[in-house]
Amino acid sequence: MKIGTESKKQVIAAVVLGAIAIPLALYTFRGFFTGSNASAAPSVPPVAAVTRPSGGLPTQDRSDPRLHLDTLEASRKVKLETGGRNIFTMEAEIPKVEGQVRAQKEYTVPLITPIPTPPPPQIPIKYYGFASKPGETKKVFLQQQGVDGVYVVRQGDIVGRRYRLVQISSNSVTMEDVLTSNRQSIPLTVR
Repeated sequence: MKIGTESKKQVIAAVVLGAIAIPLALYTFRGFFTGSNASAAPSVPPVAAVTRPSGGLPTQDRSDPRLHLDTLEASRKVKLETGGRNIFTMEAEIPKVEGQVRAQKEYTVPLITPIPTPPPPQIPIKYYGFASKPGETKKVFLQQQGVDGVYVVRQGDIVGRRYRLVQISSNSVTMEDVLTSNRQSIPLTVR
């Protein structure tokens, strides 16, 4: 097989990559070829158990993954002091009070009286009189306090963009505040 000039660089690159890949593969799969488990931990001599000063369980070196039956047996003999509480329940038991039980002082909640709502404000309209012609609806003369001029109004009309004339009688009119739905009777005022 003849190798051309243009593919010589490719052949050199393949040889270099092969030289790197073969030792890497042998290192990775070394246990496969020898028949032993390469990932197994090397033999570790047993670690001496060290007891705690409180007389509790002996502690072991955590790097040794083997099962230590003597430590397991020692942990079974340790008695936990829980103070009489069941450690497997979430709720704490209510302690029983021995002896004389003190009488609890009874507290009375004072009754709160609701604050009465203030009366609605007076409607600032004065009623001066009425005029009616036969065949026409009755009209009244009203004046809003603080505003110059007199309004000539029929039943249902609104005065000052806020007050509606609800009912007309000979000596009074009933006005309604459109914003608060407050109705008031306004008597005839003599000038």
